[in-house]
Parts: sequence; structure tokens; C-alpha cells
Amino acid sequence: MAADPSVHKRYLDYRETYGYFARGQPLLDYASFAAADAELRALAARSELDDDEEARRAELEALLFRD
Repeated sequence: MAADPSVHKRYLDYRETYGYFARGQPLLDYASFAAADAELRALAARSELDDDEEARRAELEALLFRD
């Protein structure tokens, strides 16, 4: 299965950021990153989120080093 170029670029950015800020924490493999990235993008695309979804979005943003 070929990697989506935009997801692959975000994964490379994640790995670079990980090297600076997350030493000692587990590094996500590509498949785990792609799943978390897709979930975050789906949540970000929604106009309204409930409290649990907002919390999950914040958790994913922290995990993937997104602002």
C-alpha cells in the first residue's frame, strides 16, 4: 500500500518534531500516526464538538505535536 504523500509529509514533520520535544516517549509508527492523523483531521473538520470530542482533539493534537 502506497502512502498518501500529504500524510507522509506530516509523518516526517512529526518525526522531526519528536526528535526535539519527545525523547523518552514512544515514537508512533507510520500506521499508528496515519490513524491518529485521520481521526484528528475528521474532528477538525466538524463545526461542533461535544466535550469528549474536544478532549480527544486536544489529546491528538498533543500526541501529534500540532498547535
